Amino acid sequence: MITKATLQDIPALNILINSAYRGETSKKGWTTEATILEGKRTNEDELTETILNPKNTILKYTENDKIIGSVLLVEKENQLYLGMLTVSPELQNSGIGKKMLAEAENHAKALGLSSIIMTVISVREELIAWYKRHGYVDTGEREAFPESEIHITISDAPLEFIYLEKLL
Repeated sequence: MITKATLQDIPALNILINSAYRGETSKKGWTTEATILEGKRTNEDELTETILNPKNTILKYTENDKIIGSVLLVEKENQLYLGMLTVSPELQNSGIGKKMLAEAENHAKALGLSSIIMTVISVREELIAWYKRHGYVDTGEREAFPESEIHITISDAPLEFIYLEKLL
């Protein structure tokens, strides 16, 4: 079941998102960033701030009272920004990500928005290919990858964000 996340969901979301993106547990899935980044992907303070912003929606995918997927959706003028699409590492390749993308599209259409945009780290070729199979195209826009105490680069390759977009 896909529903809107609330403040009560923050501890579970924090564990899920960090387990899917970073550290040893993330290596069970194919979307890990553990080979290019160290540190946490997010934290409870950031998630709280995100949920409290009325332009943001975090959708959660729940099964048997456990959150196993999530996605951040941000209203930006006439576009919806999609970020942090997360599926529990053990459950990746089971169709949950595809369902979350479809629900994001429904959300955008309900808001009357014309497209969904996202950024993907340039070296994540398999992830970029997955989004392209789901109708997203490379806009050609690039942005430097931000360095911070949360995003600690361990990759030898230079990192940048690639912008992908899907017209609705």
